[in-house]
Amino acid sequence: MLQGGKFLEKAIFQRRWFQTSTHIFTLNLHTVKAHQIDGTNDQSYVQHTGGKPLLYRNIGQHLRLAVEKYPNNEAVLSCHECKRYTYSEVMDKVDRMAAAFYQLGLEKNDRIGIWGPNSTAYYLTLLAVARAGMISVGINPAYQLRELEYALKKVGVKALVASEGFRSQNYYEMLKQLLPELADSPPMKLKSSTVPTLSSIIVDSGTNKLPGTLAFEDLLQLATETGVSQIEALQASISPDSGTSLLFTSGTTGQPKAALLSHFGMVNNGTQAAYRNELDRKQHRICLQVPLFHVFGMVFGSIAALNYGSTLVFPGEGFRASESLMAIAKEKCSIIYGTPTMYVDLLNEYHKMNLKLPVMDIAVIGAAACSPKLITDIQDILGVRAVRASYGMTEVSGGSFICERGDPTEVSLDSVGRLVDHSEVKVVDVEGNTVPFGTPGELWVRSYATILGYWDDNGGTKAAIRADRWLTTGDQFVLRPDGYGKVVGRLKEVIIRGGENIYPKEIEDTLNTHPSILESHCIGVPDERLGEEICAYIRLKDPPEQNLVNLEDVKLFCRGKLAYFKIPKLIRIVQNFPKTTSGKIQKFKLLDMFLSEKKE
Repeated sequence: MLQGGKFLEKAIFQRRWFQTSTHIFTLNLHTVKAHQIDGTNDQSYVQHTGGKPLLYRNIGQHLRLAVEKYPNNEAVLSCHECKRYTYSEVMDKVDRMAAAFYQLGLEKNDRIGIWGPNSTAYYLTLLAVARAGMISVGINPAYQLRELEYALKKVGVKALVASEGFRSQNYYEMLKQLLPELADSPPMKLKSSTVPTLSSIIVDSGTNKLPGTLAFEDLLQLATETGVSQIEALQASISPDSGTSLLFTSGTTGQPKAALLSHFGMVNNGTQAAYRNELDRKQHRICLQVPLFHVFGMVFGSIAALNYGSTLVFPGEGFRASESLMAIAKEKCSIIYGTPTMYVDLLNEYHKMNLKLPVMDIAVIGAAACSPKLITDIQDILGVRAVRASYGMTEVSGGSFICERGDPTEVSLDSVGRLVDHSEVKVVDVEGNTVPFGTPGELWVRSYATILGYWDDNGGTKAAIRADRWLTTGDQFVLRPDGYGKVVGRLKEVIIRGGENIYPKEIEDTLNTHPSILESHCIGVPDERLGEEICAYIRLKDPPEQNLVNLEDVKLFCRGKLAYFKIPKLIRIVQNFPKTTSGKIQKFKLLDMFLSEKKE
């Protein structure tokens, strides 16, 4: 499995490989017979083969083919940086960076963290790490010191590529707090007692030289021509089945788990997203509002764009509706990606701005549930030809359900699209038995795109991915015989706020260190703009009169300890919590209490 922070190549595969003494055979999931819908077998199981075979190639090979087909197409355009690169220019920079990583002393399968908002540096680093046969580690730009430290140590990051900062955060100053040795260390020779594996920090700082770090532009200069040429030769030795990216996702322990995605899963899920979203119809310019550290931005954005030479447009370093609208108008974007919250803000801002938008072909919605009214408003107000919903998760390398080519907006009003090709899904009851079509139950997925596992977490991997390779999603789902489905709820306690997955235990653990708080439990409550908001139910220490706590106290206490989106926006003070006879907190009753307030 994935043990001790080390990647073992024979650990977990998305497909079952059997080796004989002289031959190797593969059992592909698409050979499994689907249930025939004949009126006698109406159970919620669908298997979709599709008309196109899976691609057995790594991301580096996928990029090379894109460059050969579309050398002069713009690959990426960053509005806030005033930078734009063609596919040929991307290829040159990516291979120089990949070669430079070896100059730093890094080796295949080493982990390279990327900490920052959307930028050309992030985009190039993501591809360069894949071309080098190493593993990128997406780190949320809103992370505070404790969260950053956990991420770096969890997967043994050896090099970190970072922006100078994000919003009010100065990353270099934060790194100096975490790594006291940094300022006095020669670049590329950091020896940290806090994060022993970390030896190099590269900062996208322009001409600003920061002690102990290597400037991003200087990294490109490290590569020799011989080293650059060796990167292409290296591609044949990078297995498509090997891991290429680690993304953090919430787990049952409350600490984020690091999901290891493979080249094979990312390339093929990106290819399906590109085809279903009709990227082949013309050279699309995609307004990418979602972050690259998220599977939505990374696979639906960076990887999918390679298939047909599409252009990724970054409106700003972080989401601002006004910047997105200006980017769409100026760069004539034809496709837009976003979470429901982003579209809510776009519509509100559009009414304030005097902008003439181009006619957009498709608006893709993902990462959270979306109301039918919002979908129709996007089409009617922004003038988008079709609004397409999708459903996915980090553990399946992107989307499991994506609207089909040509699906009208009406399809998204009552579904999250159709099952992707070469995949199986079923909906089961609490015993794991399939339920009839149209009946709610937990969605299970078996797919080529399932992650290799959680890094250094065999228990978490086994809990999520059964021995028969069914991934248990924890989402309550309704499936139709034609392969379309919709989410009707969640079995997990994960809060999804504006597309961000938030695990309550992490917040509770922080709140419980407050000197006046005895106990806390957090839930997600309905919010019109964000989908869900965080409400903290708090029990105070006795006597409560001497331990008064209000919302501002809570926000101030959490600042610097939690990312901004994890800080509760609502609190309720209670004397006791509803519990089962065994002492477990009944969080569904807390939600009932909150909803009953709204009715009064």
